[in-house]
Amino acid sequence: MEWFNSLFIEHSAMQAVIIMAVIIALGLGLGKLRIGGISLGMTCVFFAGILIGHLGFSIDPAMLKYAESFGLVLFVYELGLQVGPGFFSSFRQGGVLLNMLAFGVVAIGTLMAVLISEIGHVPMGDMIGILCGATTNTPALGAAQQTLEQLGEHAGRAALSCAITYPLGVVGVILAMLVVRKLFVRKEDIERIDLDASNQTYIATFRVCNPAIVGKTIKDVVEWAGVKFVISRLWRENRVSVPVSDMKLQENDRLLVTTTDKDAIRLGILFGKQEQEDWNRKDIDWDALDNQLVSRDVVITKSGLNGKKLGSLRLRNTYAINISRVTRSGVRLLATPNLVLQLGDRLTIVGEVSAVQEVEKLLGNSADTLRDPNLAAIFIGVVLGLVLGSIPFAVPGISTPIKLGLAGGPIVIGILIGSFGPRFRLVTYTTRSANLMLRGIGLSLYLACLGLDAGKHFFETVMRPEGLIWVSIGFAITFIPVVFMALLALRITRLDFGSICGMLCGSMANPMALNYANDTLPGDNPAVSYATAINDSVGYIAFSEFTTNSAQEFLIALDQLVQTNKIQKLVIDLRGNGGGIIDEAIQMVGFFVPKGTE
Repeated sequence: MEWFNSLFIEHSAMQAVIIMAVIIALGLGLGKLRIGGISLGMTCVFFAGILIGHLGFSIDPAMLKYAESFGLVLFVYELGLQVGPGFFSSFRQGGVLLNMLAFGVVAIGTLMAVLISEIGHVPMGDMIGILCGATTNTPALGAAQQTLEQLGEHAGRAALSCAITYPLGVVGVILAMLVVRKLFVRKEDIERIDLDASNQTYIATFRVCNPAIVGKTIKDVVEWAGVKFVISRLWRENRVSVPVSDMKLQENDRLLVTTTDKDAIRLGILFGKQEQEDWNRKDIDWDALDNQLVSRDVVITKSGLNGKKLGSLRLRNTYAINISRVTRSGVRLLATPNLVLQLGDRLTIVGEVSAVQEVEKLLGNSADTLRDPNLAAIFIGVVLGLVLGSIPFAVPGISTPIKLGLAGGPIVIGILIGSFGPRFRLVTYTTRSANLMLRGIGLSLYLACLGLDAGKHFFETVMRPEGLIWVSIGFAITFIPVVFMALLALRITRLDFGSICGMLCGSMANPMALNYANDTLPGDNPAVSYATAINDSVGYIAFSEFTTNSAQEFLIALDQLVQTNKIQKLVIDLRGNGGGIIDEAIQMVGFFVPKGTE
């Protein structure tokens, strides 16, 4: 018994590690269970902490505070680092609309919380927890608690009220989506619309028939056009070549151009004629287009190239090759001269074999180099984030200066470093799997500490009238804003219901509801990015990454191909796959390779 007490009861460093490990392991195990198509995932760590705390287990308060703070900082910084490269570009076109709608959900819920707190005399510390639980946003709870403390408000019961309202916060979003779909969604509302298609690369062929550009150099035409495009191949007199900027266009030249979908029409007018052949299919063999040129994907792995502009490398003029597009984090970008390169960018290069090989040596193209995470950038960013979070900012109308705190400072620095770090030659590249692991460790620590602290008084509070009031308020804050903004988006913005569900789940920080939406809405598959039949007997499935349930989704896609096309052979495309959950990848391999095979 003394041995048990020393491991689980008496406060010590080892006891704290054991208790935290038990909570996290138990929570992650429970998080894999699916009930009614809903899985709580990592959020179960929070509830496992509540259970362990209710059973009377605890750790030293100083250690609890340290683990909670460290976990929160690590999670939000890595999150900022991951979203940083695409954060500012996401506000263009469809991203602006979705962000405004998401802000509306948050604003309505926050306004309701303030009004109910004032009218119902609910302490602001309790209401902050109710709001965070109703919006299933446990990371925001840490920032909210720090803000209350800075303002001199008591935030002691915020974690408790958050824990009590959290379950209905998860279910409330799902119920709201079900109500909207049942009563207001029409069949055409479910059709998927790709809002970001205009930002994706689009490949087309054009024939030079416009007398105004005949005899002009490609450089002059690019400056004159006013749109971004790259000519990757030029056919002239049955010969194919990689065009350089000084090459003059001639009548009837045939051009293979990479641009965006919205600019293709303008380029058709510029060059004279757009051909109808579809060059955006997944099954095109680019090397078979001609016997003189090859097309290769080359990864930038030399740190010295990080932050340099593509045009500064002068690859086209030096090696007579062309870069048709750049793929970054699964997003295809136009290879314009002003594009700032980052470590890990994948360049599609067209040219003669010897020239492409020389460019490979220059860029690195060594996947092993990218496997080791750049820990220096992580800890430098954490330090800068904590420094920023500790700086007081004066806000008009508030007597006490506001600080970004442990949550706000690191995520702001993470976004800035992820977006602008390469411009200052700071290597910020981290493999997706390493980023997910660091985020998972941070969030697990934070949720475990949060639950353990709230578990002491959780069940007794639920049984009191006060607890029932908290639950009712939380459900109202969840349900009403979601339904209102869903109807607004459906009838005014004309968004499809799948995009609306994603916006609602994002605004409420509710990945559990997103999983439910993915499972119930047709065509919204998170892992299988493409599934089709190449011909009557060969099927094709592409995976952009391995996520939760990828193996199951693969079987569903495969079954559809077999039933629809009666395929006998299958191509699995993993090009551009960023990795992910290794267990899912192993399970997929097990479908084809006997167990025990090396």
